[in-house]
Amino acid sequence: MPLTPAAQWLNTAFAGFDQSVTAAVHKLYEIGGPFFTPFMKLISLLGKGGIFLILLSLALIVFKPTRRFGTAMLLGVSIGAIFTNLFIKVVIARPRPYADPAGFFYPLWDMMGRAMESDKSFPSGHTTAAFATMVPVFLLGNKHVSWTALIFAFLMGISRIYLVVHYPSDVLGGLIVGTIAGILGTLLAQRVMPQKYYDKDLFGRDYKGKHECS
Repeated sequence: MPLTPAAQWLNTAFAGFDQSVTAAVHKLYEIGGPFFTPFMKLISLLGKGGIFLILLSLALIVFKPTRRFGTAMLLGVSIGAIFTNLFIKVVIARPRPYADPAGFFYPLWDMMGRAMESDKSFPSGHTTAAFATMVPVFLLGNKHVSWTALIFAFLMGISRIYLVVHYPSDVLGGLIVGTIAGILGTLLAQRVMPQKYYDKDLFGRDYKGKHECS
């Protein structure tokens, strides 16, 4: 199947970047052997379909002190999924890095266990979802500690490169889309959702003492 012009441009414009970053990430395998692989697979699993992140958002919505966080996260991951899965992936239709058996990435993918993905490659949906949920945590939380949420998002992107199911440029695209989605989700949660939504419990009773995110 011929490449779309957008996919061809990505493959050409980011060829050096994708190969050098992937090689750098795979230094982890050279240093630690299979030591890092289970960890990377676990991180990647937590982003599969966005299910864990959606469930985490819903769990935070249940509790009034964390409802603003959960709402922003859920809005962010929903916006990110719509733009990534319904528009960008469909239009660009970039094949996965392992699609070319004669290419640079195939031997690395083979070495990492041949993890298969069904959809297109750009941008990384896992990375989009991770940033779409963790950026709101960073923005709404205490910056002294909330920045640690971004570590998870970055690890998600690294895990996708490590497993060779995404080009680094896919991850970069997911970072950008996810960050925008997370900011939009936070703005909607802060400025559109009525305060009454945050002040009532699940049964509609008023919450004594309004919560404000610090």
